[in-house]
Amino acid sequence: VSHQRTDWSSIHSHICQLLIPVLGPQPTFHSEKDRKHGKEQLLRRQESLIAVALRTAQGFVWEGKPLEAIPAALQALRFSSRVFGSGSVQLVPIYLLLAEASTGTGRLRQAAKYLSQAQWIILQTPDCSAGLQSKLHRGLGLLTIAEGNLEQALYHLANYIYLATAEFGLNSVEVSGGYFLMANIFFHQKKMDAANSLYTE
Repeated sequence: VSHQRTDWSSIHSHICQLLIPVLGPQPTFHSEKDRKHGKEQLLRRQESLIAVALRTAQGFVWEGKPLEAIPAALQALRFSSRVFGSGSVQLVPIYLLLAEASTGTGRLRQAAKYLSQAQWIILQTPDCSAGLQSKLHRGLGLLTIAEGNLEQALYHLANYIYLATAEFGLNSVEVSGGYFLMANIFFHQKKMDAANSLYTE
């Protein structure tokens, strides 16, 4: 019952009306033109559903409610797999979001599995953007921080900053998150000069 309640408050209350035309019986079309139009309409509805689920999941993560984010992100993953295929690069941001939410709930083994899925897809995508690769290293950094492996976390966060800088520029706000996370580690290690320098940056 608690799982159903979480699922309902997380995502189903937001997408219930969107699910009916997507999962319900599809109309029969008699002409090729009508069939094509029906497929396009179904795709638009699925994409809309994915966007709502992803936005909802991200909102919960930003609010510090990782448990509520998971059902919404799983819905986004389910429909993205249908629309784009299970090995598509469009699934990477969802896997990364699921990994962050799982890390936030202490489910580190599950987080590692989601990160492995994301990493595998990125490795299979030669033209994958530096921005997406930077987000993978951010996720790996967050996981290794949660595991207490701070040296490994610094390695991933350095890659996060490098790749985010390559994609967005040296003074972009995307890079600042990496500096902040690294500064927190140095602060924890009592390396105050390095911590203060990164906080200032």
